[in-house]
Amino acid sequence: MDTLPTVGVEEEFLLVDPRTGAPVGKNVDVARTAADLGMDMQLEIMRCQVETSTRIHTNSTDLLRELRELRRGAAACAEKNDAVLLAVAVPPTHSDELLPVTSTPRYRRIAEDFGRLAQEQGLCGCHVHVAVPDRATALRVGNFLRPWLPSLLALTANSAIYHGDETGYASWRNILWRRWPSAGPPPHFDSVCEFDTAVESMLSLGVILDRKMVYWDVRPSVTFPTVEVRVSDVPATADEAALLATLVRAAVMIAQRGGGAPEVAEGTLHAAYWRAAHGGMDGPAVNPADGRIIPVRDLLAEFIALIEPALIELGDLAFVTDTFTELLARGNGAHRQLEAFRARGELTDVIDELAEATLFNCR
Repeated sequence: MDTLPTVGVEEEFLLVDPRTGAPVGKNVDVARTAADLGMDMQLEIMRCQVETSTRIHTNSTDLLRELRELRRGAAACAEKNDAVLLAVAVPPTHSDELLPVTSTPRYRRIAEDFGRLAQEQGLCGCHVHVAVPDRATALRVGNFLRPWLPSLLALTANSAIYHGDETGYASWRNILWRRWPSAGPPPHFDSVCEFDTAVESMLSLGVILDRKMVYWDVRPSVTFPTVEVRVSDVPATADEAALLATLVRAAVMIAQRGGGAPEVAEGTLHAAYWRAAHGGMDGPAVNPADGRIIPVRDLLAEFIALIEPALIELGDLAFVTDTFTELLARGNGAHRQLEAFRARGELTDVIDELAEATLFNCR
């Protein structure tokens, strides 16, 4: 039997004022508190964001346990600095001021070169890393996953409320994020040389400052021997983050063993992205195989069936089935945000819902 690939997860979180729900630039203070407690926490481009990273895991049980522990610990560090930690992909409340950029040389340069695009960030995603033997394998995995990236986006959509009102989208983060010239689905790559040529072209054209700014939704990691899947909003709950990671891990296994994926035209793929960002789990989806409109739940069920042999080998089929069923019953983050907001039209209800979901099953 092949060695099962390891998996790790990075989650980005928003820090908000406990009284107003507005983003607060306290990531340096929160990270310092975390360090004092022996917890590793990273700074993101905006001072209202922090990131946690799990260790490398070999099973979903331990991964889920650590995701819950990290959320609980990060929330406690935020509370010690008069802030609330939210697993939400865009700031729900409106601010008349541009969010402050974290003062590191790289982030300052990004802000200088990309202007308001960088200064309007505050977007929180989730990045799943799965071990692969080499970059060529990572690119094959990317080719396999391309048609399914919109489905993973719909599953995790968690940014329906932005600047105090409904956006009309389940993942407004995805709409904003794709303004970056290097964001979105990657091209289909037939070789590492082809990938390197594309990256060198972006560097020479000045649309990225370094290789870390290759923001494609699936890519060979710049830092680790992994394929990195970064299409999703930060999921509302730790359980949903573990579900995402488990699906991605199983998909990597199927791709490595020669599993096929439907060919998808660029126009069809971009239409599928828009549908996923617009409707999330509550709207229709574009079937990547034939371009037909079908319920997103049916499309995700097809994806799970495709990777089921790997889920069985991992011992994770029951976890995926149960967690996916629970998500369908409760709705994902975007669905629950809208439910909270539409009940009374109060942003405080949205903040309360987000805070509760962030620590769901974590206490």
